[in-house]
Amino acid sequence: MGKAKTAYVCAECGADHSKWQGQCADCGAWNTLAEIALEPAGKAPAAARRTGWAGRADAPAVTALKDVRHAEEARVSTGIGELDRVLGGGLVHGAVVLVGGDPGIGKSTLLLQAVAKLAGTLPALYVTGEESLAQVAGRAARLGLPLDGIHALAETGIERILDQAAAMKPGLIVADSVQTLWTEQLSAAPGSVSQVRETAARLVRYAKETATSVFLVGHVTKEGGIAGPRVLEHMVDAVLYFEGESGSRFRVLRAFKNRFGAVNELGVFAMGDKGLREVPNPSAIFLSGSREPQPGSCVMVTREGTRPLLVEVQALVDASPLSNPRRVAVGMEGNRLAMLLAVLHRHGGVGVGDQDVFVNIVGGIRVQETAADLPLLLAVLSSLRDRPLEAQTVAFGEVGLSGEIRPVPNGEERLKEAATHGFRRAIVPKANAPKAGAYKGLEVIAVERLADALSAA
Repeated sequence: MGKAKTAYVCAECGADHSKWQGQCADCGAWNTLAEIALEPAGKAPAAARRTGWAGRADAPAVTALKDVRHAEEARVSTGIGELDRVLGGGLVHGAVVLVGGDPGIGKSTLLLQAVAKLAGTLPALYVTGEESLAQVAGRAARLGLPLDGIHALAETGIERILDQAAAMKPGLIVADSVQTLWTEQLSAAPGSVSQVRETAARLVRYAKETATSVFLVGHVTKEGGIAGPRVLEHMVDAVLYFEGESGSRFRVLRAFKNRFGAVNELGVFAMGDKGLREVPNPSAIFLSGSREPQPGSCVMVTREGTRPLLVEVQALVDASPLSNPRRVAVGMEGNRLAMLLAVLHRHGGVGVGDQDVFVNIVGGIRVQETAADLPLLLAVLSSLRDRPLEAQTVAFGEVGLSGEIRPVPNGEERLKEAATHGFRRAIVPKANAPKAGAYKGLEVIAVERLADALSAA
C-alpha cells in the first residue's frame, strides 16, 4: 500500500502548500503549517466536469423542508442524571461529544462510570491511550464498578481502533484522549494539529455511518481551551467542559455547544473515594455555610441552562491608597462592574470613586447574565455601610444606565427556587413580581428604580 499524499495547510489563513516551510507565503505567519492527508478523488464524468453536479446519478435533489420526514432523536440514559441533563436528556445515537477539562478533574472517572452503568443496555468500548489496561481495571475496582461489563482497549492507532470497533460493534466508544491518537497516513507526531484533526474526523465519520455514540476526552491548554485545532470543536455535536476549583471536591460540567439540547446547561458533581457523585441540590453548595447575615453579601438567583441556582455574591469595599482605585471582579465581567458602580453613583447617590471594590461569585460559578446587577450593587452598598442585608433576603434584576430596574427571563422559576430554600424576602423588578400571595412565606418587594431598591434593602 503506497503512502497517502499529503499537503500542508496554514492554521491561520487556510492556505495550501505542497511542502512544509517555516513561514506561510500567503499571510506571513510563522510555524503555522500543519500536515493533512489528501483523500484520492475519482475521475468525474464529462457532464459533471461541464456542469458540476448536473448529470450525476448520485446528485442531491432539492427538497421542500416541509416534505422531509423527521422524528424525535432517540436518547439513551447514561444512568447519571447530571450528565443526562447536560447532554439534553440523554445520549443520542451517532452523537460525538467532546469532554474537556484540567488534568485530574475527573473526566476519565466520569466516563468510566457512565460506561459501567451503560453496560447492561448499550455495549461500550473504552479506548485508553494514556493508561494501561491494568490501571483502568484498578480504577474501576476502586470505584466499585462491575468489571465484567466493561470492555477496554489500550491502543492509539486509529486504524486498529476502528478495526476492533467494526468487529465488536459497540453502541458507545470512549476515546481517552484524542490527543494520543494517530493515523498511519500522516508522519506528524500524535497530538499535532494534523493528527488530532484527522483522527477526530475518522471517528466522527465512523459514528455517523454506524450510529455509534462517541465520547472524546480532550486536553486543555493553559488558557483553558481544548488543545488542538479549533475545527475540532466544530466537528463534534457537543462540547462539554469539566470545571472545578483547586482544593474543592465539587465539579461542574457545563455544555458550551450541543446540537441536541440547550447550551450553558449545568451539571454538578462531588468527588469522593467512590468517584463522582451527583449533587441533586446544587444551590446549597453555592450558599455560605453561615446562617448569620454578613456585611457585603447578597444572595441572587441565576440561571444555568434550564436550572435556577441560588448563588451568593460577595463584595468588599475599602479605602484605596492608590490614585486609581482597583476594580476586581471574580466570576463576572469586570467592565460591567465598572459600569454598575457609575450607575450607583449617578442614580443611587452612592459614590465609591476613592474606594477599592472587590466582587466575588461564591463557588467558582461564572455569572454571565444581567440578573446579577441588582444583587451586586446591594452587596457593594452593604459592604460600604458595613451593614448586612436583612436575613433570608434574595434579589435579582438588571440595572439600566438610567437607573431603572429591568425584568429578567423566568422570574417565576427564580422566585419558586428562593421560596423552596426558605427565603422570606425577595427584591425583584416590578415586571417580574407575581400576584400577591403566590408564594407562601415569601414577601416579594417590586421595585422600578435603583433608589427604590436601595431603600428596600
